[in-house]
Amino acid sequence: MRIHVADHPLIAHKLTVLRDAGTDSPTFRLLTDELVTLLAYEATRHVRTEPVTVTTPVAEAEGIKLAAPKPLVVPILRAGLGMLEGMVRLLPTAEVGFLGMVRDENTLKASTYAQRIPEDLSGRQCYVLDPMLATGGTLADSVRFLVERGADHITAVCLLAAPEGLRFLERELAELESEGVPVTIVTAAVDDHLNEHGFIVPGLGDAGDRLYGIAG
Repeated sequence: MRIHVADHPLIAHKLTVLRDAGTDSPTFRLLTDELVTLLAYEATRHVRTEPVTVTTPVAEAEGIKLAAPKPLVVPILRAGLGMLEGMVRLLPTAEVGFLGMVRDENTLKASTYAQRIPEDLSGRQCYVLDPMLATGGTLADSVRFLVERGADHITAVCLLAAPEGLRFLERELAELESEGVPVTIVTAAVDDHLNEHGFIVPGLGDAGDRLYGIAG
C-alpha cells in the first residue's frame, strides 16, 4: 500500500482552517471542496491514459486522453458527499457511484447499508472519498467491496488519516498487492493518534456534522 501525504502550503493552510472549531459549516464545505481538488491533483497522477492526435490551428499534435473504461469516483456516505464536487471538478468525465457505510460506535466496526455501484468494475480505476481515515475499518471494507466487483486499482482520498488506521489497512489489504491490485492513500496529513472513542487527534471533529451542521 502506498501512502502519499500531500505537502503543499495551500493544503496546510486550508486544513488548518478546517481544524478550527470556530469555522462554520458553509466555510467548512467551501474549504473541503477546495482542499479535495488539490488532493485530487495528486490522487490522479497515475490515472490511465491513451495517446491521441489532435489538430491545432497550426499542425497536428500528439497528446493523451483518459483511457476507457472511465474512472469511478465513490464517495462514502454521508461525509464523502462533501468531497465529491472537488473531485469531479478535476475528473469531469468520471462516473460516480455511492457507498453507504456506517460505523458502530461501540465496536467501531463498519457495515454497508446502501450502495449504487456497477455490478462489473473490471478494469476500472476507483477513487474512494472518505474525509477521515480513523480506525480504517470503513475504508478497508469499501476497498474489498470494489475489488470483489472487479476494480483493479484503488486510490482513497482522505482529508486526514490516523497512524492506527494506516497500519490496519496495510495489514488488511496486504493480499491485494500480491494479487496485483495497487491501493494508494492520498491525504493532507497523518495526525498523532486515535482517542478512546476512535476519533482522530488533533483531527477536526466529526466531518459529517461539520459539513452539514446536523448530528447523525
